[in-house]
Amino acid sequence: MMKCTAILALVGSAAAFAPAQQAARMSTAMDATAAQKDFFGLKENVDFSKELGVQAPLGLWDPLGLLKESEDYESFNDLREKEIKHGRVAMLAVVGYLTTAAGIRFPGAEDIPAGMASWGALLETKDGMNVLYQMGAFFVAAEIANREAPWTGVTAEFPGDYRNGKLDFGWDKFSDETKMKKRAIELNNGRAAMMGIWGLVIHEMMGVSILPGGLLPGQ
Repeated sequence: MMKCTAILALVGSAAAFAPAQQAARMSTAMDATAAQKDFFGLKENVDFSKELGVQAPLGLWDPLGLLKESEDYESFNDLREKEIKHGRVAMLAVVGYLTTAAGIRFPGAEDIPAGMASWGALLETKDGMNVLYQMGAFFVAAEIANREAPWTGVTAEFPGDYRNGKLDFGWDKFSDETKMKKRAIELNNGRAAMMGIWGLVIHEMMGVSILPGGLLPGQ
């Protein structure tokens, strides 16, 4: 009887101490200082579900698991900057696509078709090639200019902030709440535009019009 009691006591004591040691290790990891995290390479416990752009109905939508591979703000901000940049390009693309589909042209470009057919038409003439060269030069200049310029001594306020102390348009006069609202609007419009330009191009290639009056650019 006494042997059984001793064995049970040993088992109970082992079970009691095991979770305590585990809890102690967890507590140490959770309470690590910034210096310890930097020395040991520990990752920050970041909750991306509260970031700008996380909203109904999808919430934190990361189907490719990109954030799981890099759980830190530096990687998140890099992905966010790419999202904003692609959204801005897509918004310009949608406006350009719909403008040319409506028949609006620069002087001298009246014979250039709308939609994807415009690329082939531009390649056929010398003037068209000059337009493509100008577009290429603009893309290079825009890529150089639209980025944070630390040599100006100005730090970007958020990912995608390329003002660099030069372009403001009254942004600094807005309240923090208004700034967040406007950033969310840009982010959502960019997301919609990325889906929109692909929808326009794919339907054009399929020969199916989704524009008013059955208009089908490039046909």
